Amino acid sequence: MFKNILVPTDFSEKSRRPLDIAVNIAEHYCGGVHLFHVVEIIQGTTFDECEDFYRRLEKKARAHMEGLAKSFGDRGIKIENTVAYGNRAQEILKFAEERGMDLIIMNSHQVDLGRPSEGWGTISYKVGMLCSCPILLVK
Repeated sequence: MFKNILVPTDFSEKSRRPLDIAVNIAEHYCGGVHLFHVVEIIQGTTFDECEDFYRRLEKKARAHMEGLAKSFGDRGIKIENTVAYGNRAQEILKFAEERGMDLIIMNSHQVDLGRPSEGWGTISYKVGMLCSCPILLVK
């Protein structure tokens, strides 16, 4: 059922938990995990204007993802690493659609019931509302 699992990551402290859950699910279904990071392009600029900066961010992201994947090396689950450039929500949705993801697992935060409209602009909310596959939000 969930053989192709996407885990977008921002490398925050909370980002390890969705990956741990994804690996557990992948073990159960004999699947694989796609660890995904988006280098956000600064609005109002072109990629070429800041290419050196973006490439350094990509290099750091790849090293961090390799470390995360290695920490699960003894589990026998294939973890692929991908870095994309652009808008985070759009790139997550695009990747999930193009790669036929069965499940997306990502961090979210608890919405303040006194101010619920403040949570609508988050990446997890946008992905959750617009993705075509199931999504598991980890809080």
